Formats: sequence, C-alpha cells, structure tokens
Amino acid sequence: MTAAPELRDIDIERIGARGDGIARLDDRPVFVPYAAPGDRLRVRLGRARGEGVEAEIIERLADGPERARPPCRHFGDCGGCQLQHVADDAYRRWKRALIVEALGHHAVAAEVEPLLALAPATRRRAKFVAEMRDGRVVLGFNARRSRRAVDAEGCLVLAPALARILPPLRALLPALLVEGRRLELQVLAAATGLDLLAIGGGALGAARREVLRRFAADTDVARIAWRGVEGAETEIVAESRAVVADFDGVVVELPPGAFLQASLEGEAAMRAFVVEACGRAKRIADLFAGCGSFAAPLARRARVHAVEADPVAAAALEAAARASGALRLSVERRDLERRPLLPGELEAFDAVIFDPPRGGAGAQAKQLARVRVPTVVALSCNPATFARDARLLLDGGYRLERVRPIDQFVWSAHVELAAVFRAPRKGV
Repeated sequence: MTAAPELRDIDIERIGARGDGIARLDDRPVFVPYAAPGDRLRVRLGRARGEGVEAEIIERLADGPERARPPCRHFGDCGGCQLQHVADDAYRRWKRALIVEALGHHAVAAEVEPLLALAPATRRRAKFVAEMRDGRVVLGFNARRSRRAVDAEGCLVLAPALARILPPLRALLPALLVEGRRLELQVLAAATGLDLLAIGGGALGAARREVLRRFAADTDVARIAWRGVEGAETEIVAESRAVVADFDGVVVELPPGAFLQASLEGEAAMRAFVVEACGRAKRIADLFAGCGSFAAPLARRARVHAVEADPVAAAALEAAARASGALRLSVERRDLERRPLLPGELEAFDAVIFDPPRGGAGAQAKQLARVRVPTVVALSCNPATFARDARLLLDGGYRLERVRPIDQFVWSAHVELAAVFRAPRKGV
C-alpha cells in the first residue's frame, strides 16, 4: 500500500535563488513555489531536493506582509514567471540579493548598485511552444517543470509587437500542427519588423510553405524561416525585407534565430555601461561578441576585435563592418571555452569585454588573471558563474569597481549584471 502524502504546516522565511519560498522543517529546507516570506502554509511534501524536500501549497493559512496579488491570470500555471506574487519592493530587494549572495559565496567584496528594474511589456524576443491538444491549438510557454503548453494570451511581459502577433499565429497553427507534435516558434521584434523561426515541424511541404507565405504577406512579418528538426538546415520561407538590429546607429543584418538581449531597454543599459567603462580605450576586445551589440558601436571610436564562436553571428558582424566602411572592426571565429585568448594576445588591448552564456567565462578569466589589461568589463546572466570568474580576476590582482544589476526578465528568477574591473597600473 502506498503511504499517504505527508501534510505539514510551515512558515516561509525567505525566497531562494530559484524563486521558491524556503522554510525549515526538521532541520532541513523545504522549497515551496509561489510562496512569499512570512506566509504560513499547509503543504504537501514531495520529492527530495539536495538536502531538503520540495512541497506544494495545499492551503494558505496566513499571508505574509510581502505577498501581493499576481497581475496575470496565467500565473501559477505558466512556467514563465515565478515571482508575480511578491510585492515590488521585496521582489527588487531579492533580485539584488541574488548577486550579493553569489558574490559572498566566493568571498568577492563589492558594492552592488540598486537594481535597474525594467517595466513589463518590454520582452522583444520569446520562444513559444505550440501544440494541438484535444483538437485545440495551444500557443504559449511550458507549464512549470512540464512539457505541457500553457496559452500565453494576455501575457504581460511581451512587448506589444509580440503580443499582437499571437492571435493571428494561433489562427495559422491548425494548418501547421499535427496532434501530439510540438512546434517551437522563436519570435523577435527586430528594428525592421518581426522575425519568425519555426523549429520541429518536420518536412515543410508545398502546402504549408504557401500557407506561411500568405501569412507573412497578410501580417507584414518581415521574415519567416523553417527548421524541420533541431540542428537541420534553415529554409527562408518568406522575406519581405532584411531583418536588422540597430546597435546605437550601427545596423547589423540578423540571421534567423539570432540572439539579442531580451529587451531594447536592457540592451541599451548594458551598452551604456560598457561604453562608459571603456572610457578612452583605443584597443578593445569584445569576447563572446554575438552579432555585435557592443562591438559595432564601439568600433566607431576605437579599434575593436570581436571574437565569437557562432559562425553565423560572426558572419553577420563581418558583413556589417564591410557594409559600413567606417567601423574599425575585426572579427575572429573562435570557441573561447576551448581556446581562450592567451596573455600574449590580451596584452594588445586597453579594454576587454566578455559576455558569456550561463556557464560563464572560466577559461578566459583564468587567462585574464595572468595579465594586466587596464579595464575588464563583464556582462553576465548568471550571478553564480560571474562570482566564480570574478574571484579569478581578483586573485590575479584586479579590483572590482562596480556591479550593476539589470532586471530585464521581469518576474522571473533570472537577473543580469554588468561589472567593471580595473587592473593596477604597471609598477604599482
């Protein structure tokens, strides 16, 4: 006979790094999604998680002072947001504390600036999932810890252009979907219009190709691309005009599925930080450069060497440099995790920028720690790996001057940051 699930009454003490409320029970942590500090809850204990246990709320016995009414009707089902139930001030303190605590774990002392909090409805790129379920189209995001799609109608984080395309997309999908098969739709609001990449729909075929072309014409989508399975060749189905990004006046034509910062506002804040930190540097290396959101505008006033592993992104940046004719920009295709720039190469630069994926820039940070580049600017979407890399730089003699938290993933457990390190002057 299976034992009945255990019910317990607990008091939430704080919010953890994943956005779950944390209580203590029998001297072990209990992780409860959608719980706020001060809540008294009746929960059902579930599976083990590290040294603790996960739980789900059965009843809210008393609400804590930091609990708020979630503004979105999908909250609690959709897995996109984790923190809509927490009052704004408490939420912002928690986001900043994510960085403070990560730095503390690596004994990195720094004054973390106040959180730059972006507004909802600023998300310009999103990955939607679409499926046919019981004869009905569902277009949205995955439910929490599930592959079940939750419809995103009325989503509050999406920029207006993304929100407006959802109803016509939903009407289009019956012609593309089959029961039981999911389609991923990557949508980007670029400077010249919407860019849509569909992944996972299998062979396109003439009928679906024509449907997509009519949809592009009817909705004025700038480009539609199709990739039958992940990793397969991408087919441009319809393209009425070039899809471009405007990086502070420098135009870069984007490939399908290009990575950009999640919001224009977040990108602008990071770029302003980078430009200010680099100051009068004349020779700059931009590592993990992507399509050039930092390298391209900096190359109007300094000599910039951009390094990027993705050949498609690197090619887009190279093409922009050729088309401009005014950018002092060189581009190198290189996997910096396997082949980081070495001290002999790094010594050529007055400033180095790195903006790695979530795994951080450990290999490159080790090499930077061996040389004194006057300025190192770090961007990160993962406070834990940033703190690890920062510790390497500090051990190499750098000084951490500024840390700026940026919240462009509103109501999520993710936070971005920008930081600047300075090397001691030679002879000091």
